[in-house]
Order: sequence, then C-alpha cells, then structure tokens
Amino acid sequence: MVMYYVIGIVVFFILTGLKVVKEYERGVKFTLGKYTGMMKPGLRLVIPILQTWQRVDIRVKAVDVPDQDCITKDNISVNVNAVIYYKVSDAQKAVIEVEQFMFAVSQLAQTTMRNIVGEVELDELLSQRDKISEKIQKIVDKATDPWGIRVETVDLKDVILPQDMKRTISKQAEAEREKRAVIIKAEGEVVAATNMAKAAGTLGKKTGALHLRTLQTLNDLSSDQSNTVIFAVPLEILRAFEGLKGRK
Repeated sequence: MVMYYVIGIVVFFILTGLKVVKEYERGVKFTLGKYTGMMKPGLRLVIPILQTWQRVDIRVKAVDVPDQDCITKDNISVNVNAVIYYKVSDAQKAVIEVEQFMFAVSQLAQTTMRNIVGEVELDELLSQRDKISEKIQKIVDKATDPWGIRVETVDLKDVILPQDMKRTISKQAEAEREKRAVIIKAEGEVVAATNMAKAAGTLGKKTGALHLRTLQTLNDLSSDQSNTVIFAVPLEILRAFEGLKGRK
C-alpha cells in the first residue's frame, strides 16, 4: 500500500514538473538557483522544488516611448514621443543580466531620445526625422547588447511644438510664400517688358506697322458692343501734319 502512495507521489511530481515551451518562447532553467540550461520549444521537465524556470518571449515587441519634454540645440522646447521595436536575442542574458528588461529598454530609449534631440536644431529635427530615429536605434541597440536584446527599429512618431512656436513657423512660411510670389511676379514683369520692347522696336522699323496694329486693336474692341471706343490717331498722321507745317 505504501508503495502505491510513493508511486503516486512520484507520478504527481513528474506531472507537475512537465512544462510546455511554445515555438516563440525559450525557457531559462535554474537548478538550486544556478543557471543550468535553456529549454527549447516542446514538452520539458522541471524537477519540482529542485529546479525553477522562467519563460521568455522572443517575438518582436512594439513599445511606446512616453512623451518626453526635450530642449533642442537652439533652445526650443518640444514634446517628442516614439515607438521602439525590439526582440530578445539571448534569453539567458535577458533574465540574468538585467531585471525587467522591458522596463529597462523603455527607460534607456527615453534617455537616449532626450539626449539626441538636445544635439540637433529644430529644423533638423523636423526635416530629418528618419536620420535621428536611426541614430537613436543604433545607440540603444549597442547599449542593450549585454542584455541579450536586439533593437530592430526606432520611429519618432510626433514632434509637438509650443503654440507660440507654431504661430512663428506659420508666419515664417507665409512670409516665404509671399517672397516667392513677389519674385515670380517681378520675373514675369521683366519678361513682359522685354517682349514689349522687342515688339515696339519691330513696329517702329516697319512703315505702316503701327497703323495696322491700331486698326487691329480697334477691331478687337468693336467685337463687344458694351465697349466705348476712343479713336486714336496714329503717329504717322501727326508726323505728316508736322511735315506740312514745316514746309509752310
């Protein structure tokens, strides 16, 4: 009878020691508190009381980096947030070398983001977001190597400016648009003046050309009955009168 109890206890301990490790997980096993190996996917045995284990998910994780109040190199206060994608590359280090690696990675990303933003000016932060994200990724990835963590990507999501800075940027953009409009208008006037000068030169060289142009203009005006036409005397006629006056 005692034998049955012993067998039952042994079977119970074996059954309670059976663990299932999923394909996307790894198990870190400890025997009497000492690391004794990795548990790969499948059905594994952990001896109760003598052994313990910790489950580690090795899939890529997306973690939001909370909003950070940062000051750029040109002393402008901005609010920046990001998302970081990372995975556990070495489950043993992730358990043994750092406590709560998820929290540690998030804190490291926050500190690094504030430091990098402080090294660039606002214009660079707004126009070269991908470059800055890549720089943060490289720094965080290198710092987390001893923890068995590989940082895949860091993406800056939002760069929030103070309201007064938004107004300043809007005014600057509006002034830039007005500047371009004035330049384009001036360039158009130069081209128009050049063409008009060429046309005037051509009309002045050809006898009767100005008179024909005047008649064409009158014809265009007469097409609309609402127009009031004031007849313009060609310069050739006035010059003819001047010639007659000179003869007298």
